[in-house]
Amino acid sequence: MAFGSLKLNWLDHFDSAWVSEDALSVVTRKGVVTLYEKLLANKEAVSIPQAPLQLRGPQLPEFERGTATDYEQDQFLNELLSSQLSLARIICSDSPFYSTLRRRVAILQRIYCALSSKFHNKGKSFYSGVSLHSRGQPKSKEKTSEPKYGADILIEMGIKTGLSLMFALLRQSWNSGQGVLCNEVLQTASSVLTALPPLSLANESKMPELGLETLEQVMEFLKSVVSRQSAADDTGRQLASELLLRLSVHRGSLQCLLDWVGMAVSGVVGTGEEGCGVAVKCLQDIQDEMLKSATQKGSNAEVVEPTIVFEPLPSDVTHLPLHQSALCLLSQVSKLADQYAKCTVKSGITGEVSFHGNSFASNEEVYVWGSNSSHQLAEGSMDKILVPKLATSFGSAQQIEAGQYCTFVIFPDGFVHACGKGSYGRLGLGDSTNQTQLKRLNFDNECLVKSVSSSKGSDGHTLALTLDGKVYSWGDGDYGKLGHGNSQTQKIPKLVEGALGNKVVCCIAAGYRHSAAVTEDGELYTWGEGDYGRLGHGDNNSRNVPVQVKDVANVGQVACGSAHTVCVSQDGQTVWSFGSGDNGKLGHSDTNRVYKPKVIEALQGMVIRKVCCGSQCSLALTSTGQVYVWGCGPSLGTGSVDATSATPKLLLALQSHSVVDISVGDSHCVALTQDNNVYAWGNNSMGQCGQGHCTTPITKPKKVLGLDGVAVHQISAGTSHTVAWTALPMDRQVVSWYRAYCVDLKESTFGCLKAFLERYCIGLDSDQPTPPFASKSEHHKFVLLCLRLLSVHLSLAVSAGASSNVLGVHTTSLRKLLFGLLDASVSEEIQEAVNDALSAGASLLLPPLPERMEVLHSLLPQAPESWESLTFGERKQLGIILSSIQDHTHVASLLGFTLSVKGASPDEVPLISTSLADVLMKTLLRNLAFHTERCLESIEKSITTSSESIPEECEEAPPLHIHDLLLSLQKHLFAYCHNATSNNGQVMDYHLSLFLPCAGEILGSVYRLLTNHCLICSLLDVLYDSPAGSMLSLVLHSLTLMSFEIVQPLLSVCTSLLPLFDQLNRVLPAAAIMEAQELEWPVLGTSQKIDPATIALPQPAQSWVWLVDLQRTCALFIGRVLGGMLTGPPLSRDEKACEKWLNAPLLGCGLE
Repeated sequence: MAFGSLKLNWLDHFDSAWVSEDALSVVTRKGVVTLYEKLLANKEAVSIPQAPLQLRGPQLPEFERGTATDYEQDQFLNELLSSQLSLARIICSDSPFYSTLRRRVAILQRIYCALSSKFHNKGKSFYSGVSLHSRGQPKSKEKTSEPKYGADILIEMGIKTGLSLMFALLRQSWNSGQGVLCNEVLQTASSVLTALPPLSLANESKMPELGLETLEQVMEFLKSVVSRQSAADDTGRQLASELLLRLSVHRGSLQCLLDWVGMAVSGVVGTGEEGCGVAVKCLQDIQDEMLKSATQKGSNAEVVEPTIVFEPLPSDVTHLPLHQSALCLLSQVSKLADQYAKCTVKSGITGEVSFHGNSFASNEEVYVWGSNSSHQLAEGSMDKILVPKLATSFGSAQQIEAGQYCTFVIFPDGFVHACGKGSYGRLGLGDSTNQTQLKRLNFDNECLVKSVSSSKGSDGHTLALTLDGKVYSWGDGDYGKLGHGNSQTQKIPKLVEGALGNKVVCCIAAGYRHSAAVTEDGELYTWGEGDYGRLGHGDNNSRNVPVQVKDVANVGQVACGSAHTVCVSQDGQTVWSFGSGDNGKLGHSDTNRVYKPKVIEALQGMVIRKVCCGSQCSLALTSTGQVYVWGCGPSLGTGSVDATSATPKLLLALQSHSVVDISVGDSHCVALTQDNNVYAWGNNSMGQCGQGHCTTPITKPKKVLGLDGVAVHQISAGTSHTVAWTALPMDRQVVSWYRAYCVDLKESTFGCLKAFLERYCIGLDSDQPTPPFASKSEHHKFVLLCLRLLSVHLSLAVSAGASSNVLGVHTTSLRKLLFGLLDASVSEEIQEAVNDALSAGASLLLPPLPERMEVLHSLLPQAPESWESLTFGERKQLGIILSSIQDHTHVASLLGFTLSVKGASPDEVPLISTSLADVLMKTLLRNLAFHTERCLESIEKSITTSSESIPEECEEAPPLHIHDLLLSLQKHLFAYCHNATSNNGQVMDYHLSLFLPCAGEILGSVYRLLTNHCLICSLLDVLYDSPAGSMLSLVLHSLTLMSFEIVQPLLSVCTSLLPLFDQLNRVLPAAAIMEAQELEWPVLGTSQKIDPATIALPQPAQSWVWLVDLQRTCALFIGRVLGGMLTGPPLSRDEKACEKWLNAPLLGCGLE
C-alpha cells in the first residue's frame, strides 16, 4: 500500500465536531493516526496512491554529432536536476516522518477551517440584532391607565379617606392608652384573612388598581405599628406583625415575604418587657398553608413532590421573637425554592420519561380552536371555534399532536387516543370512520408512546415514537411513506422495521408524502416519495423502507414539509435542508431543488433549538428565543400576503419576546413565549389563529385571544386547527420566573438577598452574634439560608436563559461579596454554600467581556512572586474568569475576529482593538514560563536527595486554566491567519516574537540539566507541558500552513531554535534510531501494507519522537521560508501574462 498525497474536501456539518477536538493530539504520532482515521471515516480526506517510480532520466544530448550548445547543456542539467528532485521527493514522501507530517498538517487545516467557519464571522452578527442582555428575559409590562369617571373617583376618595381616618383613630387610641379597641380591630382583620383560601391576593393582574394601592397602604401602616417609634402596646405590635405576615403569605410574593423578614431582623421594631413576636399557632397555620399550596396539583402543572419536611415549631412556648419567626419563615421559603429547583428539570430533559409516577398533574387544561369539521376538536358541534375553548375531554393530556383534520392525545399513562377524520385509517383505530370523541389506539405489547407526528397534508399518515425508541406508523401508505416495504393502507399501528429495527430513535417527522426519523447516534433516515429530492439521497426515487441519508451526521432533530426536509445537528449549530426549493423554502437564496443535505449558511453562528416546516415555509427557533422564517406567504409574518424570502429572516414582530416553542400547520404558524402567551399568524380561514373571526390571512403574529392567565406550556398546529395546553413538556426545560412563596427572578429579589448578606456577614468570625440574633448558631443559620436561596435563584435564572440584567445594579457588588466570603473566616458549611452560589451563577455574576478583561488583568500575577500573594477568593475568581473566556465565541471576540455589528460589512467596521489580547497572552506566557522554570529548579534541587523523582509542585498542571486559555488563543490566531483573505498577522507576529524566544530559553535550561544529570524520565512531562513542548510543536506545525508574508519576520527567531533542538536531541535516545529508520526506509522484511506513521520505537525513545519531529519540522519551515526569499515575491498580473515569452529561447540571453 502506497501512502501518497491527500485529496481534501471539508464538509460543513462536521465543523462542530472538529472544533471540539484537542489540537494537541497532533503532537504525537499516535494522535495523528487517530484523527487521520476520523478524516477518512468522514470522507473529508482521500489518500491518493503515488505514481510508480519513473527511473528513466532525461535523454542524453547527441554528442556524436558535435559539441552541445550551452543552451542544450543547461536544458539537460535542468532536466537531470528535476528528475533527481522528483525521485527524492517520491522516496521521501513515503518515509515515516513525511507521512506523519502530511497528515498532521491536514488535520490542523481541518481544525482551523472549522474554527474560522464557525467563529470568525468578520461582520456577520451571531445574534442578528438580538441584544445579549435581554436574552430570555420577559419584558416588563406597563399598565395603561384607563380614564376614571365620576363614580370611580368618588369611590376611590371614600376608600382612601376612610383608611386615613381609621389609621389616625387607631394611632390616637394607642397614644391615649386605649389599645384594647385597636387590638380588637387587628384581631378581626386577622380572623378574616385566616378564613380566606390560600393565595387569595396572589393574582394582582386581576385586582383593580385601587385595590392594590389600598393593600400597599394597609401594609405600610402595619409596618409603622410594629416599628420602635410606634405607640402601640406589645399585643398590638404582635397582632400587626402577624397580620402583615398573613397578608404577605396571601399575596404569595417572595418579595413581600423577604420584606417581612427584613423588618423582623432589622432591629427597628419595638420591644417591650416581653418583646414583640409572633404566635406559634400563626406560624403553624402559615406553614400548613404554604405546604398545602406547594404540593397541590394545580392547572399550571408546576408540581412539587410532597416530600418537603419543614422544621417543627417549638411546642413549649406560645410565641417566638420576631427574629426567630423570620428564621422559621426563611427556612420554609428556602426549602420550597430548593425543592422547586430540583423538580424543574423534568425527566424528559434527561432522557428519562416515566408515565406512571406522580410527575404529571391529573387536571391539566387543554384549549382548542379552529376547524371542527371532522370532530377533530372533540366538541359536539361541527362549527368553527374562533377563540380558544377549554376542551374537557382532552383534560390531563401530556402530549397532543394536531394533524390533518384529526387530533392525537397522549395521556399520563402513556397511551394514545385519537379523534377526528378517519379516512385511510389515519386514526389507527382499525377503520376509516370519523371519531367524534377520543378513542384509544391499540399497540403491540401495550407500548407506551412519548410522541406522535401526523402529516398536515396529502391523504394523512401518522408516526408514533415509543419510550424504547421504536417507531410505529399507520394511515395512507401511498409512496411507501409508512415504511413497511409496500404502499398499502395501514389502519392500525404497525412497527417500522428494516434499517430502524435495531436502532433507538429519538425524533420522528411525518411530511405530506414522506417520513423521517433520527436515531440516538445522530443518523437520519427518510422514506416515502422521493421527487424533488425530499429524501436527501441524491435522486428522485421513492423508498418504501427507511434508508439512511449518508451525507449528514450527528443529526439531532428533523422536520418534514410538503416536499422538503429540514434537519438540525445535535449541538444546534448546523441546519441542513433539501427537497423542493419553490418559493425559497429551503433557505439557500434560490428556488433550486436540492437532492442532498445542504447547510443553510444564513443560520451559521446561531444555536437552533427547533425547526418546523409547512407547505410553503420553514421556521427556526434559536436558543436566544428568536424566530427566523423563510419561504413565502403570510406565514412569514411580515405583514404582506405575497411576501417571499429565500433566506432566513428574523421575525421582527416577535423580536421583543422570548419565544420558547413554535409549531407550523399547513399554512399557519403558532409561537409560545416565555411568559406563556400564544401568538398566531398565517391562514385563518377556519379561525385557526384564534382571533375571534375567520378573516384570512393574519399577516403578522397576533396574540391569541382568551388565554390570559392560562399557564400554557405546549402548542400544536394542525392543518386547520390549533391546540394549546398546560402540561410541562418532556423535550425542553421550563423554568417559571415566578412561583408563589419561593421564586421571583427579579432584580429586587437579588437586591434584598444581597442587602441581608452585606449586613449580616459582618461579625461571622466574632465570638458575639450580630443583633438581633441571640446566638452564633442563629446568626450562622440566617446567613446560610440567604446563601441557599440566592444559589437557587441564580441556578433558575441561568436555566431560564436570563442575562446578567436580571441582577441589575447588584451584579458587581454580589460578585465581590461572594468572592470576599471565600477569604473570610467562616464555617465550612457557609464556604460550601458560597461555592454553590458561584458555581450556579458564574455566567450571571461575571461582567461583560471588556470589563471581565479588566478584572482579569487586575488579578493575573504580573510577577512570579505574585501567585503567593493571591487570596483563595482571588484565585477562585481568577479561575472562573479564565474558564469563562475559553469559550470559542469569547476568544474570537477578544482577538477581534468576531464583529457583532448588525448590517455592517467587514470593510465598514474596523476590527476590535487587540491590545487587551496582546497583554493577556504576554501575561499568560510569563506565568507558564515561570511555572516551568520553578519545576526545573525543583528537579535540580531534588537531585541531591532523590534520583529522578519529581517534586510535588511539578506534578501539578499550570495553574488556573492558563495553559488551555493560551492554547485557545493561539488556535484562533492560526485559524484566522490561515483562512483570512488579507494579511492580518500583526497580533500573531507580536505574540510569537515573545513566545519562541521563551521556548528557546526553556529548551536551553532542559539541555543544561540533561548534560549535568541523567534525568530523562523526570524532565519528559515537565518539558511536554511547558511552552517549549506540545504548545511549541503546535505552533511550528501551524506556521507551515501560513503564507510567506506572515511567517517571513519569524525566520531569525526560528533559526535560533534549530541548534537548541539539535543539541537536545543528541543527548536523547530517539534521534539516532529515527535517523537510521528514515534512511533505511522501507526496512527490509517489512510488509508493504504497514503504515510508516504507525511504526513504533522501543522505550524510552518512543516518548521523545515528538521532539525529533519538532526539530525536523523547524528545519523544513526554515527551508521553505528561505526558498520563498530566493524565489522572490509572487509574479504580478503582467508578468504572468508575459511568462510564456519571458521563458522563450528568443529572450533567453536578455533583451540585448
